[in-house]
Amino acid sequence: MGKKGTQVPLSEIFHENVNYLLKEFRVEKNFDLVHRKLEYANRRFSLFFIDGFMNADMMRYIMMEIKGLKSEQIEHDTINRLVQTFIPHVEVETTEDLEEVIGQVLAGQAAFLVEGCQQAILIDTREYPIRSPEEPDIERVVRGPRDGFVETIIFNCALIRRRVRDRSLIMEYLQVGERSKTDIALVYLDSIADLDLVEALKKKVEEISIDGIAMGEKTIEEFVFGRNYNPYPLVRYTERADTSAVHLMEGHILIVVDGSPSIMICPTTFWHHLQHAEEYRQKPIIGVFLRWVRFIAVLASLFLLPLWYSFATNEELLSQRWAFIGPEKAGELSLIWQFLIAEVGIEILRMAAIHTPNALATALGIVAAILIGDVAVQVGIFTTEVVLYIAVAASGTFATPSYELSLGNRVFRVFFLILAALFKIPGLVIGVTFWLLLLTYTKSMNLPYLYPFMPFNPKDFWGTLVRFPIPLKNTRSNMLHPQDKKRQAK
Repeated sequence: MGKKGTQVPLSEIFHENVNYLLKEFRVEKNFDLVHRKLEYANRRFSLFFIDGFMNADMMRYIMMEIKGLKSEQIEHDTINRLVQTFIPHVEVETTEDLEEVIGQVLAGQAAFLVEGCQQAILIDTREYPIRSPEEPDIERVVRGPRDGFVETIIFNCALIRRRVRDRSLIMEYLQVGERSKTDIALVYLDSIADLDLVEALKKKVEEISIDGIAMGEKTIEEFVFGRNYNPYPLVRYTERADTSAVHLMEGHILIVVDGSPSIMICPTTFWHHLQHAEEYRQKPIIGVFLRWVRFIAVLASLFLLPLWYSFATNEELLSQRWAFIGPEKAGELSLIWQFLIAEVGIEILRMAAIHTPNALATALGIVAAILIGDVAVQVGIFTTEVVLYIAVAASGTFATPSYELSLGNRVFRVFFLILAALFKIPGLVIGVTFWLLLLTYTKSMNLPYLYPFMPFNPKDFWGTLVRFPIPLKNTRSNMLHPQDKKRQAK
């Protein structure tokens, strides 16, 4: 018996090969794993396939074509004659390894074993269950394409190919997981991307040793990038094909994982997570306006609550003109407990919204508005100012383009609040300093997380703050060391 990762060559004895596959596939226990005994041209054939992946019409057509074969037609060089002449299908290959047969059948291909031959024929007639491409919920645009990635790697790669018709577009195939055998594609433009970076990433993916990646792309991120103590994302996720294409042409590398509609873009900086496709679907001046509104929203989600708390509890910091910032009357609970309870409440509502059917989402919103926004104030749990500022901060969180970045900011917002409550203004200063140091020393595959702010690059930094008109973007950023720095011929 062969073991996973070893080769088991096909035997000269036909029934030994069949029995090996029957035993390893547990055919008698699996209702969807089918074994067909066939006979063509006075030879025994065995066909193995998974029912749910099989294109029945295509397989029926192939079997009808080889049904009329005569023994003398495949008497010599049987496998090559079948593959090159008599099997009417594009994706056909052969193998001499029974373990490869097992892996490919479990991946959806059909396998033919032929009596008297020490090679098996693999035919890719698979049809994965898929949903139709639709616009991602968290990356919507007013104008732009409505197609998004799905859970099938082939279709996702096709969506990328549709937008980048460059001969240098490379899609390297890898597999991860001793048992799951999850398909992965490493996508990059080998005329633009830093090939040393590509090799380093490929090596890290190939070094992953685990039985399966149940959580898909997130497991890959944790193995490749590590830094699990850091709440900030080191890669950007997207479900939009146009966003993926733009990053490819900047020199980024994409990781496509079968079974997930989210594509990993790497390496990325903090500023990549603040970009949104909507900025490039409008006039440049509108794009600048949208980008700065988004920056303000993100800053509000991080600093509004701890700053207001610090001023409200240290009124001597405010001049008479700004005295209205503090609460008019204190609630039954201290401000810090009001904020912490409100933060937990917002998180509960977010979780509830994820698990609530669409038909009940409106009812959930009404319950949240009445119970939390009105009743909680009336009974004295919250003051009106707390409800106002927590709502503004929550809106800033939801305005953050990257969901992963918004979660990281939320963690630090609570961290800043606690430090401000324990140590007042010095605590807040220490917290913000720690936050800046963390971001400064964070790297995504040796790319500084705060680039081009730290280390400072004037041209790239200006491009981060302002959405330039596309005709004026003649060169690519130096941060990824692209081979071709020119974006336009002239």
